[in-house]
Amino acid sequence: MVLLRKGKIQRGQKVLIVGASGSVGTFAVQLASYFGAEVTGVCSTANIKLAKSLGAHKVIDYTKEDFTKSGQVYDIIFDAVMKTSFSRCKNSLTQNGVFITVDYPLLQALWISLTGNKKVVFGIANKIKDLIFLRELIEAGKLKAVIDRRYPLERTAEAHRYVEGGHKKGNVVITIARENKVKQI
Repeated sequence: MVLLRKGKIQRGQKVLIVGASGSVGTFAVQLASYFGAEVTGVCSTANIKLAKSLGAHKVIDYTKEDFTKSGQVYDIIFDAVMKTSFSRCKNSLTQNGVFITVDYPLLQALWISLTGNKKVVFGIANKIKDLIFLRELIEAGKLKAVIDRRYPLERTAEAHRYVEGGHKKGNVVITIARENKVKQI
């Protein structure tokens, strides 16, 4: 949320989301669509239907096509899975385009932002107003969490192995069972 806001997302902009079917990407697709952007998701063949159901207008299957070679340009490119870089994407950005990522080398990001029109934005949501806004969208049914699998707490290591495999859809949840203790008198 804060990343899209930092990118100054606006209605009608072309936004590309790399990792459109992952934890961050599923929310990014929905939020970019909510803000009125023309959303293109990048994911594997198996996740095309999911990305479209979340609001992606177009979906690029990264196993078959490299979006950086299509000639298409975007106002915002959001790498939600750290699978690309500004240098790889810069020719796919409009003149004043913004590359957003969940992690990026600070000095390189500052240099890019100081030496040209294109910008690199990175960080995490840390403002209460962003969290309240997200809660309101969830409560209104305009933003939904995509849950791939649930694991009980005692199977956390298995859950990590699954996530590290790199092919989950949305989120993996660790559940904690409560013991229902009835107080006897």
